[in-house]
Amino acid sequence: MVNERLAADTATMLEGLQAQMRGIAELQQRRSELTATASVGEDRVQVTVNADGMVVQTKFGHEAADLSYEELAEYVTAAAQAAMRGVQNRSRELMQPLIERRSRLPKLSEIIEGAPDLEDILPPAPPPSTEPPQPRDRVGNDDEQRPLIADTDH
Repeated sequence: MVNERLAADTATMLEGLQAQMRGIAELQQRRSELTATASVGEDRVQVTVNADGMVVQTKFGHEAADLSYEELAEYVTAAAQAAMRGVQNRSRELMQPLIERRSRLPKLSEIIEGAPDLEDILPPAPPPSTEPPQPRDRVGNDDEQRPLIADTDH
């Protein structure tokens, strides 16, 4: 009787795993196509990011020339961060069915007594900082000024 239950639980887990793998492949494809765009400063600055949060497009409205460099930098940063939050929300929505399906599968500890579950082993990752980097004390050859944009053609 115990072996039959174990076999049934294992079969259920394997079927669920196969469905998860198919779902993951589909979601990865759909996620790779995600973008989000945010505008700030009365549409003076617009930034679009891809699913990984990489800026893929930046546009300036006709009144952007009225901004100081400091304001422009703040607006670009704010728009990129807002676009990133948008793509994160879309990614979460996209992943929700997969998360719900996974929650219905038996956990490893339910099949093998004493086995750890991944949620118990892996701590959650801390959120990344949205603060600008602070200047560091530099020693040696790093004291030289570096260009803001690197020439990658060479």
